[in-house]
Amino acid sequence: MKYLVLLISVLLLSGCISDNKNEFAQNNVRKNKLPIVIATDELYDRALHDERVRQYINPKKIIWISDNNGSEIIGVENLISTREEQVSLEKIPLCTMINNGEAPGILLDFGVELHGGIQIMIGRMDSKEAATFRVRFGESASEAMSDIGGAQNATNDHSVRDITLQAPWLGTIELGNTGFRFVRIDLLDKNRTVPIIGVRAIFLYRDLEYKGSFNSNDERLNRIWKTGAYTVHLNMQEYLWDGIKRDRLVWIGDMHPETMTILSVFGAHNIVPKSLDLVKEKTPLPNWMNGISSYSMWWLLIQYDWYLYTGNLEYLKKHKKYITALLSQLTNYIDENNSENLDGSRFLDWPTQANPAAVHAGLQAMLYKTMVVGGKLADLFNDPNVKQRTLEAAQRLKKNIPSPGNNKQAAALLALSGLKDANKMNRDVMAVGGSKGMSTFYGYYVLQARAMAGDYKGSLDVIREYWGAMLDLGATTFWEDFDLEWAKNSTRLDELPDKNKKDIHGDFGNYCYVGYRHSLCHGWASGPTAWLSEHILGIKPLEPGFKTVKIEPHLGDLEWVEGTFPTPYGPIEVKHEMKNGKVETTYNAPAEIKVILK
Repeated sequence: MKYLVLLISVLLLSGCISDNKNEFAQNNVRKNKLPIVIATDELYDRALHDERVRQYINPKKIIWISDNNGSEIIGVENLISTREEQVSLEKIPLCTMINNGEAPGILLDFGVELHGGIQIMIGRMDSKEAATFRVRFGESASEAMSDIGGAQNATNDHSVRDITLQAPWLGTIELGNTGFRFVRIDLLDKNRTVPIIGVRAIFLYRDLEYKGSFNSNDERLNRIWKTGAYTVHLNMQEYLWDGIKRDRLVWIGDMHPETMTILSVFGAHNIVPKSLDLVKEKTPLPNWMNGISSYSMWWLLIQYDWYLYTGNLEYLKKHKKYITALLSQLTNYIDENNSENLDGSRFLDWPTQANPAAVHAGLQAMLYKTMVVGGKLADLFNDPNVKQRTLEAAQRLKKNIPSPGNNKQAAALLALSGLKDANKMNRDVMAVGGSKGMSTFYGYYVLQARAMAGDYKGSLDVIREYWGAMLDLGATTFWEDFDLEWAKNSTRLDELPDKNKKDIHGDFGNYCYVGYRHSLCHGWASGPTAWLSEHILGIKPLEPGFKTVKIEPHLGDLEWVEGTFPTPYGPIEVKHEMKNGKVETTYNAPAEIKVILK
């Protein structure tokens, strides 16, 4: 220890460590808490504290091997059974790959979507020269078998998934930083024999308690709730991403359903305000967040929902100047016909992009709702001028109510904003055709609007049919987009391509997510998790911070449901049972919470 203290002292004298960290460094050395030298303020502030953990996962299945006669790959089954954690000299069962002029390869299935990379442990080779491998990650088996480019559009965008590397003699190498379930490994060195001790996935994630829960007599719904929760959990990396393969970015609109899922499963986790703050810092006004006008509105709506669920007025007031300026900016985007004329990228969700009338209707509804919420925010800020301006803007927008363009997403926004009657929108648009025209992102708002219309049974049917179909195709996380038509005569994502069937991953997609570029783990698709907790468990805060909560279950066709919902005071536990045509409810709530049972 005295040598580390001496080293830090020398570095201080040389200017390598800033003076304002001197006391911190000395104190932590004395407490034996600091195993590294702090070199800069930036390292101290950012890199030193990574809240994520690593876990090693062994492969669950060998899906494919290039060698059918056992002359090029021997003992491949040992990759499944191995529990080795350290390269050693002892004789153990190995997987031996032999390149006799053609590169032998294997395809591993780790059983579930993961974020991170892999570790390859190499045994004693005849030569100490490093062995050359090609490693391909995939969210589907077919993606892991693909080459970059081509008609099915495999890419290395955002995270490199096709890598050539050298592995050391009697050593270990780690690689990869992406989203994957499948890994293909090929030995490229010709006339080479390489013993592989083991291959393990390096699972990088936040070790979080699932404080919320959902369980019912319908196991399909239970799986969907858990899959939505896990999808968002994987995207809770340094910041709240929308995808762990792509896009590994903070997209504010995508964050709204993710935030509602986090509040339903993990409670008020600091990754939400951290991500909100990041995008605000990167978006000086009058710019739109992520270049999309609706995303700046989503940022405002998330701010209000975060306050409602957490009661953290101090955090909300921290953004008062930006919030009021953004609200004022938005009021300028109403024309003489009381119609929104927002510029920037005019985006709601992918399936709506080809319908300009629906995009306009959705933006009109969003701007109206944002102005109404803006009035509530102005009250919290005690700012009558901003309140007057936002409510005047809302009254103007209410004079021009467009048609939803026969689009479920636009109809949902019109209903949720109050511009259109929810029952009519449900009957005429949202309930028509079941899951046809749904999207993984705005599907959440369609469900919310159908709940407003009292159509809980119809909503449960859509969840089972639409999100359940992804599970039927092998999904362990929910996707960037999905159309039920894709499922017809398509392979599962954990199957190799079949020339007589469509590839569910490589043969579909649109806009920026064509083919294998399509993300099969997208947090915006988690809406059913939050929706089931709010409407089927029936838990909703009536006062900021859950001081008062409403419990109002809607079981639809379910016989019973039980679960928990996190609050700032601890979890609320509920159980609802259908008996003789009526719902009987038992609950347990923290003493600080007033419960209104309906």
